[in-house]
Amino acid sequence: MSAPTSRHGGHRTHRTRILGGAAAALGLTLAATACGGGSTTASGADLDGQTLEVVGPWAGDEQVAFEQVVSIFEEQTGATVSYSGAGDDLQTVLQTRIQGGDEPDVALIPQAGLIEHFAAEDVLVPLTDDVVQTVDENMAGAWADIGSVGDTPYGVYLKVANKSLVWYNDDLFAETGAAPPENWEEFVELSDNLSDVGISPLSVAGADGWVLTDWFENVYLQTAGPEMYDQLATHEIPWTDPSVEVALETLAEVWGQEQLMLGGGSGSLQTDFPTSVVNVYSDDPDAAMVVGADFIGGVVSASTNSVVGETAQVFPFPSIAGEGDAVVVAGDAAVAMSDSEATMELLRFLASEEAAAEWASIGGFLSPNMHLTADDYADPVLGQVAEQIIDAGDSVRFDLSDLQPAAFGATVGDGMWQTLQDFLADPSDVEGTMERLEAEAARAHGN
Repeated sequence: MSAPTSRHGGHRTHRTRILGGAAAALGLTLAATACGGGSTTASGADLDGQTLEVVGPWAGDEQVAFEQVVSIFEEQTGATVSYSGAGDDLQTVLQTRIQGGDEPDVALIPQAGLIEHFAAEDVLVPLTDDVVQTVDENMAGAWADIGSVGDTPYGVYLKVANKSLVWYNDDLFAETGAAPPENWEEFVELSDNLSDVGISPLSVAGADGWVLTDWFENVYLQTAGPEMYDQLATHEIPWTDPSVEVALETLAEVWGQEQLMLGGGSGSLQTDFPTSVVNVYSDDPDAAMVVGADFIGGVVSASTNSVVGETAQVFPFPSIAGEGDAVVVAGDAAVAMSDSEATMELLRFLASEEAAAEWASIGGFLSPNMHLTADDYADPVLGQVAEQIIDAGDSVRFDLSDLQPAAFGATVGDGMWQTLQDFLADPSDVEGTMERLEAEAARAHGN
């Protein structure tokens, strides 16, 4: 696999722009300080006088929250932890420091493919048995799998995103008597009904290719199931597989009906992600629903007068073929770049219920920790979408495009992004879309 120089591409950029400010506003503006901390002490090691350096993508409110969480570890152990935020330049910063022999003790990695990249460079230290045990005690096995390269565990997932959500304008739903659907068939029927009464059902950000890959990933996970999803992600099966055809044909049930999308396909291709959210939650909304991750709530809080949990409500991406619990996720993993007791104790703490509960009480945060409940979250909407992740158990799957070489999964005007934009423009071209996806995947994967 090639070095994922821009693998996260627009994901990382939109995340920094939205999560770093607006999405943090979701949690922090709604958060009164809730009771933080788990019921047990995560680390009792004596690390007095030792110093640890952490480098990650977070800035602003995310950095403040992380430092508050880590202060508990400092109090428990006597260690000092310093954090530096590298933003969109994280990979470059880490690569430069690695080349200079100056790796931080811990790096916070925002995409699974980058863990694989650094593991291949032999700069990551595998998790100790104590850390692995803490991960296993607190998270579904899928998270250990996502944080591993082969059979070697490297990553502790701390802060995650739920990408299997549909946000809706509750005022418009109330006006029309609409209710959140239970499955894909009801979702399409709901969209038809909204269109029939003159309301554009969906605002689709087709100008941002990563939004379309999120749509595809959710439909594919629901129609093909987690095991086939894994095989497609690693190119063990081709993009001309019948399972891809089923997913594209299912997508076309919405994308192929111009009246179901604000502006139709052509209008959607001119709509970027922030605009797609504002279209649903402005004072004079133009559409009723927008498909997207939990951080849409941050855009709502920062860019509209709507209130998350009131006008801005959410339901799970509709179940298809009985795969209702499956969830597409993204997230940030802590990995070790130094081999010391202090480093591993910090990772063990970050995997604990105590660390997760503290950040949940601050806001702007989702945890994969299965011991947290919705009541642990300062924001009840985030608590709701966090429980969806926990309920998915081992059916969570990491964002498929982020697992690809950058040229295929995260490049403007190329690969998955461009091909799905072309498909949005012409949803009848299922066969041609599959052939182009396969040709580009084979080229990117080198096979």
